[in-house]
Amino acid sequence: MINRANHNFSPRVAAVSAAFLNAASDKPYARAAIRHLYVHIPFCARICPYCAFYKDLLDRSQARRFCEALLRDLHDQHGVFTISPKTIYFGGGTPTALNTSSWDDDLLKILGREHTAAQAEQSFHILRDAGFLNINLDLMFGLPGQTIEQWQKTLEKTTSLCPDHISAYCLTYEEDTEFFVRQARGELKADPDTGSDFFELAMWILEGAGYEHYEISNYARPGFSSVHNRAYWSGEDYLGIGSSAFSTVGTRRWQNLADYRAYADRILSGQSPVGSTENLTNEMKRGEKIALSLRTRDGVPAAELKRFMRETNEFIALGLLRQSNGNFVLTQKGKSLADSVAEAFV
Repeated sequence: MINRANHNFSPRVAAVSAAFLNAASDKPYARAAIRHLYVHIPFCARICPYCAFYKDLLDRSQARRFCEALLRDLHDQHGVFTISPKTIYFGGGTPTALNTSSWDDDLLKILGREHTAAQAEQSFHILRDAGFLNINLDLMFGLPGQTIEQWQKTLEKTTSLCPDHISAYCLTYEEDTEFFVRQARGELKADPDTGSDFFELAMWILEGAGYEHYEISNYARPGFSSVHNRAYWSGEDYLGIGSSAFSTVGTRRWQNLADYRAYADRILSGQSPVGSTENLTNEMKRGEKIALSLRTRDGVPAAELKRFMRETNEFIALGLLRQSNGNFVLTQKGKSLADSVAEAFV
């Protein structure tokens, strides 16, 4: 736990604060109000071959020290920011690895997941029985050897459970993953045409079951869309706690060291855990906001695309964009090509 005698403005906080002020402006910078908090838990019992997030095998001898560093980091950040979270998101890694001591088993084995489909379903029912009223299920398509029939059964099984939120991601072969190496060797192949078929089937089944497709990879029952993720997509400030976590406040973005031992060492010795920083221009922030907003159901305000009228008109002619309530939004056809459309505006 935090040493309660150490409530003064520490040298580390002074250093972080000075760096933040200098990077943001040459004038005094008001204490930024942080409404969205991300906490990265890097521990996993097993490293999945497709995952590119920073993670490491769980070492229980280090877990307590890491948790102490998380609390100290959050405490110290109060010296720089006004932290009053509206949302808190625990990511990883596997956040549930810090304890007290998809629906096809063959595909789960390919992904390197340790649980079975039956265990996943049991966990869902345990949460419902315990009174949880907002449960998300993560699905993945475009897996090696996955058939459209398997994907349809997965979607139908998922909707039968009536979760409140569903995330459906297409497998991507990220660098620094086992899958990326195997793809480079020719062992695994991605078929973009098949991926499009999986994506369209997901839209058809999930929307037909009453879920709103409010972002390319996310579906929700009315009133259950992710408040935390919508904050990212709309360009709001957020603070990241933990090893490798990103933060963005104003025009400054920074990332903590992607090494949980080094992160804890620095925090607990009064040093900054920041590994890299970036000063964002207004143009960079505008481009990011357009790209992220375009992936959402609300789309991009027409005023934001005034400089891109030629590209916008071309996408409308191709049936990829349409106007709705003063915004430009992707059509059903355009959703399958969201990244390609977004690239034209960044």
